[in-house]
Amino acid sequence: MNDNRHVLVSIIVACRNEIKQVRRFLDSLQSQDMAGISWEAVLADGMSDDGTREVLEEYSARYAHIRVIANSGRIVSTGLNAAIRAARGEYIIRMDAHTCYARDYCRKCVETLERTGADNVGGPARTRAQGVQARAVAAAYHSPFSTGGARFHDPNYEGFVDTVPYGCWRKATLERLGLFDENLVRNQDDELNLRMLLAGGKIWQDPTIMSWYSPRATVSGVFKQYMQYGFWKVAVLRKHRTVASWRHLVPGTFVFANILLLVAVTLGALLGAWVVAPFAALWLAILAVYGLASVVASLTAAQGAGWATLPYLPLVFATYHLSYGLGFLAGLIRFAFKPTGPLRTESAFSRITR
Repeated sequence: MNDNRHVLVSIIVACRNEIKQVRRFLDSLQSQDMAGISWEAVLADGMSDDGTREVLEEYSARYAHIRVIANSGRIVSTGLNAAIRAARGEYIIRMDAHTCYARDYCRKCVETLERTGADNVGGPARTRAQGVQARAVAAAYHSPFSTGGARFHDPNYEGFVDTVPYGCWRKATLERLGLFDENLVRNQDDELNLRMLLAGGKIWQDPTIMSWYSPRATVSGVFKQYMQYGFWKVAVLRKHRTVASWRHLVPGTFVFANILLLVAVTLGALLGAWVVAPFAALWLAILAVYGLASVVASLTAAQGAGWATLPYLPLVFATYHLSYGLGFLAGLIRFAFKPTGPLRTESAFSRITR
């Protein structure tokens, strides 16, 4: 690639050990309609050891506009920052290896950024899933019952939002904000967008910007993923002393209330039935309301995802809520007992798994 050639758009990707997805993603990248647009793709590999790096190098050798760089930090935030620093484009478009993109994705991003005057733009979260359990995970992902009505989960919403998947910015905007927080293993996108909003920036969602994410295919995978999201949300809360939306606090509150009532009922049983009764009644009422809401949400979600997903949906909804809530409480405990010090440690909350 001619290093003196003007580059208008830089596509950045942080990936690690994505051998199952990487070729499909790279083919999706190559199919982008970039006629008349000077562009490059900067792929930050997080020291992959499953063959991903070799595939990236293969495509880099084949296509002059693809560059591969090392991400020694191995997590998304360090990889994205390395790619941004290496990027030469006026516009930065983030892509993800677990996602396929419409041919006009990049073009729409730049056009929307120019048209709206926003600081960050993107499309809503859309999913493609194979298998009944994976379809149930995807259906719950789009349900207001599990997302709290987050607008980026609504594929038809257009307007200002508090966050979008991936993102498209002017490079100058990212440099002014200070790039992604490299202390965060998860939630680095949310934190950057919150920082942008607190600085007076605007984020716009356009449903014509289309991409399709491959969600976790198992309940255990969802549990690990969202437990980390809950944990790292506390790190964002600690940093900014505020949240982008109160919906982020609901799962933790729900799980904490259930733990308190479980303890109260257990202690009450040791003291006598008269002590147990009010706590047991309240707990049963909460569980009954939750169960009814879960059934209604499952029936609604199954209408679109297929009735075969219905037996899985109550468990999937509970997994979203409990894992995020438990992670959030674990984060509160961690930061209460150790308010300072490095956040990135090798633990269940920092190992990125798929």
